[in-house]
Amino acid sequence: MRLDKWLWYARFSKSRTTATLLCTDGRVRINRRRISKAHAPVRIGDVLTFPQAKKIRVVRVLSLGRRRGPATEAATLYEDLAPPEQQKSSELEKTISGRRLPGSGRPTKSDRRAVDLLKARYNV
Repeated sequence: MRLDKWLWYARFSKSRTTATLLCTDGRVRINRRRISKAHAPVRIGDVLTFPQAKKIRVVRVLSLGRRRGPATEAATLYEDLAPPEQQKSSELEKTISGRRLPGSGRPTKSDRRAVDLLKARYNV
C-alpha cells in the first residue's frame, strides 16, 4: 500500500494531499530510511517515524486499512512505540493546556458571577 494512503487511513493527516506533502518533503522514515516518494510501499511490521504536532511519532504498522474509517478503526492500524514517559507527558500537556491561567484573558462565567456577588454584597 502507498505510504501517503496509509497515513491518511490511519488519520495521521487530515487530507491525502497533506500526507503526500509530508512524504515528498522527506519527513517520513520507513525502518530508519528517509522516504521522499509518496508511493513508497508500506508493509505490515514496518516502523514509521514522522513529525506530528511538535512531537516525533514512532509507530509500527499492524494492518493496512481498506478505507479511512472512524478513529477507533484507524487506531487498530498501528501500535504507538513512544516511551511511556513521553505518552504521560503528552497527556499532561493536554490537561494543562485546557485551563486558563489566573488573571489572563477574559473572565469565565463563574468569575463574573463571583464579581457580581461581591458587588451585591458591598452595594457597589
